Order: sequence, then structure tokens, then C-alpha cells
Amino acid sequence: MEKRLAAVIALASVMIFGGPLLARAQAVPVFGPPQPPPHTIEVVGRGEVRVTPDLALLDFAVETHAHTADQAARGNATLAQKVKQAIQSKLGDKGKMWTVGYNLFPDYSQRPGELAPKIIGYRATNSVHVETGAIDLAGTLIDAAIAAGANRVDSINFGLRDESKARNEAIVKASKDAQAQAQTLASALGVKLKAVFRATTEGGERPIPMMARGVSFAAAPNVPTPIQPSEVTVPATVSLAYEIE
Repeated sequence: MEKRLAAVIALASVMIFGGPLLARAQAVPVFGPPQPPPHTIEVVGRGEVRVTPDLALLDFAVETHAHTADQAARGNATLAQKVKQAIQSKLGDKGKMWTVGYNLFPDYSQRPGELAPKIIGYRATNSVHVETGAIDLAGTLIDAAIAAGANRVDSINFGLRDESKARNEAIVKASKDAQAQAQTLASALGVKLKAVFRATTEGGERPIPMMARGVSFAAAPNVPTPIQPSEVTVPATVSLAYEIE
């Protein structure tokens, strides 16, 4: 009888005390009410830095026409080789040059009343890219290429070997512009700025170089081509979000 009574008391203890202990071990966290988003002012600042370029980039092309594809290709190869040799003789070790494109395709003509266009010849094009840190060589390279047979100068660009320093300066200017805008806006709205809630900057922008594209040159004997580069503009954009009181 006493053993049975002891077992009943032990079972009652487990039922009374075990439940709350188990509940405490599996307690469910209590969430408070949802927090409202902070009140913010968002502005976008812009800045730019203008610097002298230290890199010239030129694109030349040799374009030939002939009655057959073989004639167009062979004529182009001979002329392109002469142009590359002429450029390299002036460039030396002050830059580098490589082929960026080659095309061979038919030329068509269609007269009124004809059902389909007819092939009247073939055109071959060999394009060469040149980069040099010797800015003053740009005009000389153009003259040498044209004298050797290049009949297209597709682009002339001036840029920077390393734009990081100028970009950092542009970011500082853009940040100051954004801060000034935020102060003006807060004053106009009668609110006070707190800490910066979010800050981002555009990373995909590129320097804006001086360029000339699709230029055709008529070579004049003994007259050097004058090339005067302009400054390169390095832009930056900064977005700031301020929390306000």
C-alpha cells in the first residue's frame, strides 16, 4: 500500500512540475509590434574632375575593293602589312598595336526590274588598334598610316592609364554636393538631419575622353597632321540617404 502511494505521489509530481519545465524549455519567442521605416531624405550628388590625358588610342583601317574575293583579300593583305610596318616604325617601343577586326564580304547592286541583287565585287577590311603613352606621336602615326595606304581613321581617343586617383577626387566632390543638397533640403522642410542611413556610389561610369570617330583624311604632302588633345573628364555620382528627426 505504501509503495503504491509513493508511486502515485511521484507521478503527480511529474505532471505538476514537468509540464512547466518542458514549457520553459520550448518557449516561443514573443515579437513586438512592427517597427516603422525610418524617415529619410535622399539626395544624389554629382562631381567631376578634369585631367590631362596620358594615353592616345587610335583605330586605323585598310579597305580594298576587287572583282573577286581572292583579289580583294590579297590586295588588302599587302596593303595592311605596309600600314602596320609604317606604324610600327614610328611607334617603336612607345606603345602597342594589334588587329581588332577583319571583314570580307560581297558588294551588291540591284537595278530597277531585276528580281534579285547581283554581286558586283568584293570588299575586304583590316582594322588595327594602336595605344601609346606618347601623346605627341598621334599626328605622326596618322601621317605614317595614311602614307602607307590606310584609307580610314575610325577613331582617335585620349584617356588615362590609371583613373583611380581622379575618380576618388570626383567621388569626394560628389559627396560634398550631396551633403550640401541634403542640408538645403532639410532646412527648407524644417527638419534636422541625423546620421547617414545609406550611401552608394556609381561604379560603372567611365572617363569621358576627347574623341573623333569616322574621320576621313586626305593626305597632304609634307604637312603634319596637328593633334591637340583636350582634358579627360572623370565623373562620379553619390547617393545619400539621411535619417531625419
